[in-house]
Amino acid sequence: MTDLLIIGAGPGGYKAAVHAANLGLHVTIFEEEHVGGTCLNVGCIPTKTYVHAASFAEAVERQQQVVEQLRGGVETLLSHPNITLVRERASFVDAHTVCTPSGQTFTADNIIIATGSSAKLLPIPGTDSSQVVTSTELLQLRELPRRLCIIGAGVIGMEFASVFQRFGSEVTVIEYLKECLPMLDSDIAKRLRKQLEKRGATFYMGAGVKEIRQLKNEEIGDVESSNPSVSVLFEQKGKERAVEADVILMATGRKPNISPDFANAGISFDERRGISVNDDFEVPVSDGSSVGTPPRSRIFAIGDVNGRQMLAHAAEMQGIHVVNHILGREDGIRFDIMPAAIFTNPEAACVGPSEEQLKEADTPYECHKAFYRANGKALAMNESEGMVKLCTAPDEGRILSAHVYGAHAADLVQEVTAYITLGATLRQLRDTVHIHPTLSEVLIEVN
Repeated sequence: MTDLLIIGAGPGGYKAAVHAANLGLHVTIFEEEHVGGTCLNVGCIPTKTYVHAASFAEAVERQQQVVEQLRGGVETLLSHPNITLVRERASFVDAHTVCTPSGQTFTADNIIIATGSSAKLLPIPGTDSSQVVTSTELLQLRELPRRLCIIGAGVIGMEFASVFQRFGSEVTVIEYLKECLPMLDSDIAKRLRKQLEKRGATFYMGAGVKEIRQLKNEEIGDVESSNPSVSVLFEQKGKERAVEADVILMATGRKPNISPDFANAGISFDERRGISVNDDFEVPVSDGSSVGTPPRSRIFAIGDVNGRQMLAHAAEMQGIHVVNHILGREDGIRFDIMPAAIFTNPEAACVGPSEEQLKEADTPYECHKAFYRANGKALAMNESEGMVKLCTAPDEGRILSAHVYGAHAADLVQEVTAYITLGATLRQLRDTVHIHPTLSEVLIEVN
């Protein structure tokens, strides 16, 4: 007997499976590729291996070792006696039944869709060129590109810009928006971009890409290049421009992995936005009730496929919450408080609204800043480039958000996330004893 079917063994799927199994449910989880999903196999983990590698050659060598070790760990977790791992694609027959290509059929009262997302390409001519890659193909390169053009200055684009510039590639970034990393406070995003520019990366902001064109030999402007060249044509401030490159990384976001068979279960979805869910990540129907026959059957969608928060840790916590909801267990997970990090060098991270977002929402706030250059540990580490910006409610001082740029920014934001979750004030943060010397002291030095 199966209590729960889970389609997809990425961060959300396998975490939900293990949590459910530990609570006594019998789970069948389906995965047609490697367990661990995009994050472990071709996303977060390989990218962070590149971030921390001393050279491109070391990164190429280490990433597969790291991925295989972690993948093995997930396989071990899924060997729980209450979990059955089916290494096939699962398709909906109806709202409570799925089948596999080998002809197996499975039925359960509860089904979780955790199919993740995939890279999104711009709808422009030339994206079919072999020199246009997504992050997945870029991580598979065995030779460092001399000229790398990145389309998109979001998290993926900025992380790879930082990494490949450090490895020695000539990096150019083309972004449609006026500033990189729109989820970040604009002051911090600008500082990060300027730091990469100082190191040699070139940015074209407010630029719309029109076409990617393969160049003929007589058109190639860079005579040093031994590789076939491609040209990225774009418009900036009314002027037509072009950048030549050996490899083009398309870092223009991700799209939910939607399957046509979802319609067999009456699932409402949008190709761009993903599956519609309620606050418990349950798939509703037009009358407001859950999809499913018999009446007890319920379908949930977690992670990137619901389009709400495309972060691995968001998927994990959504999966845990869904299992708790199925079992009638209360939890205190706050999905409105979701930290995020950009692992450039230096790092950037945030939790809660930026100052611009607070202004747009007419939310009263006070802004407090501190700088790494005044922190003893930062100076000792030779990491004086960085700043912290905390926004608080003006009356009681309750912390609303934190946006940080500098070494170990993710760790600092994680600490503030706990305070925000507990509804703490800036005074309570300052009254907390911090070890000296640590970077975290910069949090209590804001003024």
